[in-house]
Formats: sequence, C-alpha cells, structure tokens
Amino acid sequence: MKITEVRAVYPNYRYVVSSWRTHFWQIVVRVETDVGAVGLGYGGGGVAGVEIVNHHFRELLMDRQINSLADIASTWDHLYDQSLPYGRKGLAIMALSGVDLALYDLLAKAEKQPVYELLGGAQEPRILAYATGPDSEAYRDLGFRAHKFPHRWVSDADYETAAAAAANARQLYGADARLMVDCYMSWDAQVTKRMADILSEYNLYWYEDVLTPDELECQADLRAVAAPTLIAGGEHEFTHFGFADIARADALGLWQPDITWCGGITAGRRIIDLARDAGIPVSPHRGAEVWGLHLIAASDWADFAEYHSDHIRSPRDLLWLGEPEPEDGYIAPSDRLGFGVTLNEEML
Repeated sequence: MKITEVRAVYPNYRYVVSSWRTHFWQIVVRVETDVGAVGLGYGGGGVAGVEIVNHHFRELLMDRQINSLADIASTWDHLYDQSLPYGRKGLAIMALSGVDLALYDLLAKAEKQPVYELLGGAQEPRILAYATGPDSEAYRDLGFRAHKFPHRWVSDADYETAAAAAANARQLYGADARLMVDCYMSWDAQVTKRMADILSEYNLYWYEDVLTPDELECQADLRAVAAPTLIAGGEHEFTHFGFADIARADALGLWQPDITWCGGITAGRRIIDLARDAGIPVSPHRGAEVWGLHLIAASDWADFAEYHSDHIRSPRDLLWLGEPEPEDGYIAPSDRLGFGVTLNEEML
C-alpha cells in the first residue's frame, strides 16, 4: 500500500502543566494510504514537531510503500538520514516517533491484527504496572503493587523529606514491593551519594534521572555507590545511537526510553536489542500507554509498565479513547486492531 497523505496536529490541550509542555507536548500524526487504511501515531515536539512532519517528513513520505516491518524500518532510516543536519536528537526525533507509530498502526490494521501481534505476539498475558505520582496511598488503594514517587532536591531539608516519602511508601506497599524515586535531574553526585546512604534501608529498586542525560561518566561512577539500587534513566535520550553511547559508558543500570520520543517502535526495538546484549533491564517511560505497552507485551526483555498519575487525576485531557486500564496492579493491551485506541476528535 502506498502513502497518499501525512498530517500532524497539535491538540487543544487544556490541562497541560505550564512548562516546556505548553508548546512542545505530544502531537498526533495521521497517515493515509491508497487502499483506505489509516494509521494514527503519537509523537512529541509540539508545534515544532507538527512543522517538521507536515513539511519535510511529508515530502519524504509521499508515495512510499508500507507493506512490511522492513518497509517501516527503511522509512525510519530514510527520515533519520534526511533530517541529520537539524535532527539526531530532540524535536526532530520526537516528530519521527509519531510518524513511526502511525506506520505501525497502519500496517497492523491492514494486516487485521493488534500491533503486538505484528511484532511477534504477546510474551505474557499481562504486565506488572507501577503508578507514578505523589499520592502513594491513593495508588495503593487502586490496586497498584509497585510505585514511583517524585523527589526533587532543593536544599538539605530534602534529605529528610526523601526518607519520609520512602518510609511511607514502604509501609503502604510492603517489604517486597518495587519502589522507585524520580529525581528529574535535580540531584547531583554528592546528593546521590548521601541519598544512597540515607535511603538504603528502604530497598528501593531505582533512582531515576539523578543527573542530566549528558553526564554519562558521572552516572556510571554512581552505579556502584547506589547498588543494589539501580541508577535509571533514558527518557531524555534519543534513538539506538544515543543508547549505544549509554551502553559504552556503562552509565545506567536500567534503561527508560520513551517510545513516543526516542524514535518510535523502530528505535525501541533496536534499543531493546542493545539492552539485551548489555544485560540491562528496560522499562519504557510511560510504558502503560499503548505506544509502549504493545512493545513491552511483544518483548522478551522489556517489562514493567509505568502508569502515570496524568491518567488517574481529574480533570484531564482525554485525547485517546479506549486505552487499557490496570486491574489488580497489572495491565495488558487490548486485542483491537492496531494500537486499539481511537482519537478524540473534539480535542483537535
């Protein structure tokens, strides 16, 4: 089947947190074909991502044949190569992610199967989910068995607040539950070393984004300091090329590519192959959203799906309808065609 139209749209968000997200949050990509099959994807880059897709990428995509996974991979390589002067990381790859996911949705629908079947079939009937957000007790009451709480370091008083949050979460979830901390690039090496000592009694699974993604050597040094707690990260890294740098530096003990940012499922599959070779576990950022969930379901290496509080709180933007929800702390993709979701046209 041949691509006949490509269009990206920035939805009319009402509940996006004021930050870079105001102008550069998620985009919707629609790809049409000459056989009537239509694919929908979810990318990043906001208003800039829309311009990249609707101009340069559209020119490159028109009339391309998409009949196999190999066709999608070669299309990814073509868009990446042609955008090298301004791409490689950041907004261009976020935009490419949306195109890539739309192509997977398109091909799966044409083949009359869910995306995870297109990728080889589900490896497990359900996936352990964890809730990310500040309301530890509420997530426990919703049935989650694993939890990640945020903690940004501002001053020395935050050592005490971190310990209090960890103690509270451990008491709520029990001795064997997986508990994690999202530092969002606010700790430094000194803070991480002290936190590792203070929080050691709570047996945390990982510290996430302790430093900026550019500080690979320092993160590598911190792995031994934090052990057995893992130094995790990768949501702000792009493509398998970026993760190859992480692997060479031995910088992270757990990788967290965001499938709607890192280059879509094509990049995600390549990243997982690298992680398997390196013996590093993978837990995609926002992995309980369908874009990452189908990849996790079909993977023999990536597992553990992040369910963000954005999907729990109210009011919220409901852009995608029909997304699966966790049950008793587990989640699984539906058997509907493609990614199994429909677009809320009222938000466009």
